[in-house]
Amino acid sequence: MTELQLALLLRRQLAQLNENPVEGFSAGLIDDNDLYRWEVLIIGPPDTLYEGDVFKAHLTFPKYYPLRPSKVKFITEIWPPNVDKNGDVCISIIHEPGEDKYGYEKPDELWLPIHTVETIISVISMLADPNGDSPAHVDAAKEQRKDRNGEFKRKVAHCVRKSQGTAFE
Repeated sequence: MTELQLALLLRRQLAQLNENPVEGFSAGLIDDNDLYRWEVLIIGPPDTLYEGDVFKAHLTFPKYYPLRPSKVKFITEIWPPNVDKNGDVCISIIHEPGEDKYGYEKPDELWLPIHTVETIISVISMLADPNGDSPAHVDAAKEQRKDRNGEFKRKVAHCVRKSQGTAFE
């Protein structure tokens, strides 16, 4: 895919997302001159510990998109098992296609070129149903398993309160 074709694809996917918004998610360009970097706002799903939270994240598209997945990085502090301490999201659907060198993920669970930005939005489901079996943040996963309604819930609530004051800065 040429650079022009990729730019048209990303512009079209952003326009479609804004014309047909996904509940709990909005997106726009970080810089109007850079289609490869988007800023997204994700609203914590109802009936989860993250309800009422507004998370800011960045999507960064590689020059080989859609053959390769974008990277998703939370800018707002967050405490689920599938986001590492630097804010990088680690879920199967945005992992590179091919064989998983650890044998944990099946090829059909990984990124495929037929996926779109809407597939990437599946990070919202990670908040409702985090996967503690393959964590990027081991401490959060341990707390979720051992003390979901204690220390884990307290740290999530701290992030929720903090994000409510900073999400729109």
